[in-house]
Amino acid sequence: MKKLMLLCVCVTIFACKNQLDDNSGTKDVKQYSIEQFMDNESIGGGSFSPDNSKLLINSNRSGIYNIYTVPSGGGDFTPLTASDTSSVFAISFFPDDERVLYSMDNNGDEVYHIYLREIDGTSKELTPAKGARASFYGWAHDKKSFYYGYTKRDPKFTDIYEMDINTLESKMIYQNDGAYSFGGISNDKKYMALSKSITTNDADLFVYNFEDKSLTKVNKNSSSNRAADFTPDSKSLLYTTDDGREFSYLSKYSIEDKTTEIVEQKKWDIWNSFFTHDGKYRITYVNADAKTEIEVVEVETGKAVDFPNFETGDVSGVSYSRDGTKARFYVTSSNTPSNLYSYDVATKKHKKLSDVLNKDIVSEDLVTAKVIRYKSFDGLEIPAIYYRPHQASKTNKVPALVWVHGGPGGQSRQNFSSLIQYIVNHGYAVLAVNNRGSSGYGKTFFQMDDQNHGDKDLKDCIEGKNWLADQAEIDADKIGIIGGSYGGFMTMAALTFAPEEFEVGVNIFGVTNWLRTLKSIPPWWESFKEALYKEMGDPVKDSIRLYNISPLFHADKVTKPLMVLQGAQDPRVLQAESDEIVEAVRKSGVPVEYLLFEDEGHGFVKKENQLKAYSGIVKFLDTHLNKSENTMDSGEMESK
Repeated sequence: MKKLMLLCVCVTIFACKNQLDDNSGTKDVKQYSIEQFMDNESIGGGSFSPDNSKLLINSNRSGIYNIYTVPSGGGDFTPLTASDTSSVFAISFFPDDERVLYSMDNNGDEVYHIYLREIDGTSKELTPAKGARASFYGWAHDKKSFYYGYTKRDPKFTDIYEMDINTLESKMIYQNDGAYSFGGISNDKKYMALSKSITTNDADLFVYNFEDKSLTKVNKNSSSNRAADFTPDSKSLLYTTDDGREFSYLSKYSIEDKTTEIVEQKKWDIWNSFFTHDGKYRITYVNADAKTEIEVVEVETGKAVDFPNFETGDVSGVSYSRDGTKARFYVTSSNTPSNLYSYDVATKKHKKLSDVLNKDIVSEDLVTAKVIRYKSFDGLEIPAIYYRPHQASKTNKVPALVWVHGGPGGQSRQNFSSLIQYIVNHGYAVLAVNNRGSSGYGKTFFQMDDQNHGDKDLKDCIEGKNWLADQAEIDADKIGIIGGSYGGFMTMAALTFAPEEFEVGVNIFGVTNWLRTLKSIPPWWESFKEALYKEMGDPVKDSIRLYNISPLFHADKVTKPLMVLQGAQDPRVLQAESDEIVEAVRKSGVPVEYLLFEDEGHGFVKKENQLKAYSGIVKFLDTHLNKSENTMDSGEMESK
């Protein structure tokens, strides 16, 4: 199944009418400005330098992402880049020196290139082919080269290359005419894991032999199969599969014997499992009811080892140094952004390296989300993440939003979101719905919306609205819907196909014309295209059904106020999707507000744009959902 990473502790409660019908926990909180929320810092990465003295990370503290180093024992961030246009993302230190790899695209167009930063601070582009997309795949175990995917030969096919780190000369090691997805290379460089998507859930897994050029299929049955890691001795491949079960478990394939055995099973999906560079530990990720659980096992004994845990947050992003003496990890919760920590294996002591929440904001003023469940129209149980404002009560009812995740096939998780917390801090409850078709709840649930989008999945969202309306602290007459990408489509589907259910809609770069979107997917999605067509429909063979579910062709049905946000560089959902739905809805005289960002893609990463987008959303809600006195003309916010 498609997986999305990260999450924090959540408490599961089962929904019933007025289950939260009391004033318990109600308190006055400080209301923070959008400027204060956007002064939170977002960081990522964490590659150890060769001597383990520092970590390479990326941070948006400058307003866009740049790369920095931070001492592994704690200290100030040191900037290595100072871009003020395109964001810069850290890849890794070199294995034996402090040269750095990083990546950049062009303002969100997702055509990433790989760059080298020399020790003296000069930079060089390593994948300069115009229009070609490059993806870093990892270092060779012998530390002499690295692997990467490159669409230089053909934009539809990501060939696999190896670059010598001393000469910086590269060679194609696999011409990927079959549009396979890369899954790793064994430590001895004899084998490579490849996969081929069959559906958005199922994929065939293969082991490629570099010596005899053979390609051997690992799985026997149609199922979800994803490469995890080759064993340190290069004799076997660990992979996750849901063959014969609802949830993915960990299996091991013997390359010589061509036999498989189950390594580990959990109650939920095992996301991934991989070995540290020295082969001493194996790290496993589990998607446990929309939160991440991590297990570190000593390979020799098979016993779980002690690793830091936090009562107020979840550990994620665990990575060990090459010599196995240090580790880094992140800790996150729904009311605190992810912070980076270092860990000394010998002393078992950890050190917090960042403090990303704006010091003006008191974390207790933010909301700790809860997992709830409710029954949909056909009795199916739907999980969701509920953010209840502190000030909400049966005597102080608040407006609310149904939040729909991206995908299709994504999952709303309890990680920190500046946008959600800003909305909730300003008095709106949010219910992030994991409608049928979401990942993380078994393959049957995942496949329930195949070629049924805008119907049963929409009804799940409507039942989420009904659950909100039953809560004593919610103003049942003031419930809207919001979402991005697939969630933006669901927003538009709600306003067109169920126009009386929600009072407003916020569409963040959402699909409105499936015929165009499915025909114009980025060329590097070639390996996934047929699987996507099987879920959504073929734009030629299924044109009538796709026309019928595309909100653009039914825009005359929209009667409730609409806000649309779009990045002009978006390669997945083209700007035309938003331009046309805005024009079509305005023809009916419905209030429409439109924010277009020329220097963003499928997601807004620059703080200046986030500030404008997020504040715009709350102003729109205040005007059209909560009916505040601070009204504005429908065209006031339009930015082109």
